[in-house]
Amino acid sequence: MSTSSTRHEVDVLIVGAGPVGLYGAYYAGVRGLSVAVVDSLSQVGGQVTAMYPEKEIYDIAALPVVTGRDLIAGLRTQADQYDPTYLLGQEAQELSRRTDDAGRERLVVRTSAGVEVDCGAVVVTGGIGTFTPRPLPAGEDFLGRGLEYFVPSKDAYVGRDVVVVGGGDSAIDWCLMLEPVASSVTLVHRRAAFRAHAASLEQVRASTVRIVTDAQVVALDGDLADGGIESATIQIRGADPETVPCQQVVAALGFTANLGPLREWGVELHDNRHLVVDTTMATAVPGVYAAGDITDYTGKVRLISVGFGEVATAVNNAAVHLDPDAQLFPGHSTDLPHTVPVPA
Repeated sequence: MSTSSTRHEVDVLIVGAGPVGLYGAYYAGVRGLSVAVVDSLSQVGGQVTAMYPEKEIYDIAALPVVTGRDLIAGLRTQADQYDPTYLLGQEAQELSRRTDDAGRERLVVRTSAGVEVDCGAVVVTGGIGTFTPRPLPAGEDFLGRGLEYFVPSKDAYVGRDVVVVGGGDSAIDWCLMLEPVASSVTLVHRRAAFRAHAASLEQVRASTVRIVTDAQVVALDGDLADGGIESATIQIRGADPETVPCQQVVAALGFTANLGPLREWGVELHDNRHLVVDTTMATAVPGVYAAGDITDYTGKVRLISVGFGEVATAVNNAAVHLDPDAQLFPGHSTDLPHTVPVPA
């Protein structure tokens, strides 16, 4: 459930609507807790939706292979059994406390949209925090008019000449995603060596993608008013500039991550990037838990599959924080009512 109300009162607020956050919303429902989910992106799925929706993922339990898009769709369906409130396109900012009429301490989180969430506990599942793509200096005026930093759908690229800029996993994944539908794909990387996974890079080399290394896109040309991008100028080191036709440019130059206002919440940080948690997934701030890539502890492994277990632990401990008489163990899922369709 998405809503525009300016105040919400729930049991648990989840900060981050990526895979771990969505699974946390499901587990809050299992525990009979009302939940709101806030995310700075305008859609659920976090980095998976924004950066590799068509990438095939192989390390999700019981799913030998699943695309990022299908993984998020399944997690959303699972969570939506319990009707969470989604507060998308807004950042969790100020954290304060109040005491309710029964003398219980409550947390109040105010978002960048001015929405207040009054809750008994917070579970932070923000991955790497708020992430901002590094800009392509050439042709920023075309952003949204042919220049994009993420590829949520292949539809806009069907039959188009595409230039992908970058040398990491995202650039390679988008080449593999777009090559079957685009008229042509040119990959431009400023170095000769790639940071991307070797097996994926070999797939690109074996495809029809043209790879241009030691090069940069120095200009985009076209009609800003109507038609968008028509061509890109590529400067190859030691050679004359080359102009290639293109109608779509994907700049996969990496991103900067920022914990943002979370730094002001009083949580303990490791390497100034991760939230330190204990075995209950609790941070140093009472009532605030964390799970997924944003956390740190001895032996931490940053995988989606690990995050699923962490957020279940966090939510179950949050349930006990809310009600000290509650059982930590949630019971087996087969003993609980579910409304999700079960395949025959």
